[in-house]
Amino acid sequence: MQLGVYSFGNQATDPATGKLVSTAQAQRDLLEAIELADQVGLEFFGIGEHHTEEMPASAAAVIFAAAAARTKRIRLGSAVTVLSTEDPVRVFQQFATLDALSNGRAEITAGRGSSIESYPLFGYKLEDYDTLYAEKLELLLALNAGPRVSWSGTMRAALNDELVVPRPDRGELPIWLGTGGSPNSTVRAGQLQLPVSYGIIGGDPVRFRALADLYRRAWAAGPATERLPQISVGNPGFIGDTDQSARDTFWPTWYRGMADIGKRRGFAPPQRAHYDIDAEHGALFIGGPEQIAERIIRLHGAMGHMRQFFQMDFLGLPQRDLLRSIELLGTRVKPLVDAELGPEPEVVPNPLDARVAGAAAEAGE
Repeated sequence: MQLGVYSFGNQATDPATGKLVSTAQAQRDLLEAIELADQVGLEFFGIGEHHTEEMPASAAAVIFAAAAARTKRIRLGSAVTVLSTEDPVRVFQQFATLDALSNGRAEITAGRGSSIESYPLFGYKLEDYDTLYAEKLELLLALNAGPRVSWSGTMRAALNDELVVPRPDRGELPIWLGTGGSPNSTVRAGQLQLPVSYGIIGGDPVRFRALADLYRRAWAAGPATERLPQISVGNPGFIGDTDQSARDTFWPTWYRGMADIGKRRGFAPPQRAHYDIDAEHGALFIGGPEQIAERIIRLHGAMGHMRQFFQMDFLGLPQRDLLRSIELLGTRVKPLVDAELGPEPEVVPNPLDARVAGAAAEAGE
């Protein structure tokens, strides 16, 4: 089982002033967190794409390029890249460059994203939501399949036997399909025989067992392959020295972040009683090392996933608390999980061939 962390570059509270740090400092804090995650033996660090003041990590590949020079083992991947409003050629080139600088540790998780701020920012129309994603996923997979690409669609200029470099030393990049729980996305990932990454942010995570089974059935219905289906889970989580200290430390930042999002999206701020229940039984993995390890193992029994990674740094969490949680995940939780499940062997998730280029434009979400 691989364990890791993901972040949107959330602004920490400065303990000296009580105010949020600048968006520039948030990038430096993120780099510090990646370094520590590598040092304590975690296998993955993800950066999700947003374009807001409270979630300012908008250029994952740039941050990871700096991290590549300061880390040795940890995989560095988007979580997610909002592919609908990106240019797949530039996404591929940026992560292929990162792959070269990190000696083969780069990954892409392609998804729609949970927010729409990138549409007006980059001049796209929300009514093109489905077409943009289907076409750009098709192009990204074609780019990954070989150095020369011919492709045409309706949302971007065509490519006619164009050379796209640099190329990864291993031949291709690991590309995951990210989803918040869409059955159609699940089937798409299985049909394309791509790894799937589920973002679980509410409810009982065990309910995703049905999606995991659906994904494996869709995969098995495809062509014979030596590759195996792979599932990862990303969800909010925080580790403290005890269950109670973890929940008390994380509550203010969870409340602040959810209340801020709720103002924009029209839902009420969280209540502490609901938070405590969710932290023990729901999508929030918040507690001491023993409880978090037990919950990871239990979810693995339901889903058979090979990676779980946590968003720990909701708005305002002091950097020292984030770093302590990362330390506990690597030094206390991981040994317990590995003792039960064993460490995940090294894999190359998805060698590709030309078959995927035409299949990606099939049924939408």
